[in-house]
Order: sequence, then C-alpha cells, then structure tokens
Amino acid sequence: MTSPDRRSRGQQAEMLAEEFLQRQGLILCCRNFYTRYGEIDRIFHDGATLVFVEVRYRRRRDYGSAAESVNLRKQQRLRLAAEAYLQSLGTSSLPDCRFDVVAIEGEPMVPDWCQNAF
Repeated sequence: MTSPDRRSRGQQAEMLAEEFLQRQGLILCCRNFYTRYGEIDRIFHDGATLVFVEVRYRRRRDYGSAAESVNLRKQQRLRLAAEAYLQSLGTSSLPDCRFDVVAIEGEPMVPDWCQNAF
C-alpha cells in the first residue's frame, strides 16, 4: 500500500520530469497511460519520434539508484504497455519510438534524463 506522502512525492517527481522535458523541446502527448501490463508515466513527441518515459524517484540510494530500479522486468512491462499504446493509435504506419528514463534522487529534486535508456 502506498502512503499519501509517497504518492505525492511520486506525482511531484512526474510533474518535475514533465516540465523538464518540455523545456528540452519535447511535446507532451499523454500522461499516465494505464494498461494491464502497467503504466507509462509520460508519452512525448520528440520530433517524429514517440518517447515513452519512465520517471523514477528515490529519496535515498540505500537500495540502488533511481535509474538502476528500472530493471529487466520493468523494461519488459514498459515494452508491453508501449505496444498496447501503439495498437490503440490504430494507424498502419508506426512512428520511431524510444524509451527514456528520468531519474530523480534526493532533495532538492534534480532530474537526470537518460535518453534511449533501453
């Protein structure tokens, strides 16, 4: 079960990442796309490329960094969720896609953008 404070921090991290990526020129397409495989935190357009973004926040590094927490299992679930999103578009031609991770650690929250993370 997720505590309200933890959920609030997660939402705060996602909004920080969204604003950061928009300042880098990416165009927001979708927030919190839910599938039976899991959630994609944000989906952006970077030119003609569709970017699936996982936002990870860690207050402390006791159990590894925020970026390290996007393990193989999480990557597989994100790929399946991205496939579901692409199917929902209903188009015959699919755009180029990539998976980015925005890792945020500690206080103050500072985003670290890992493009084409996996």
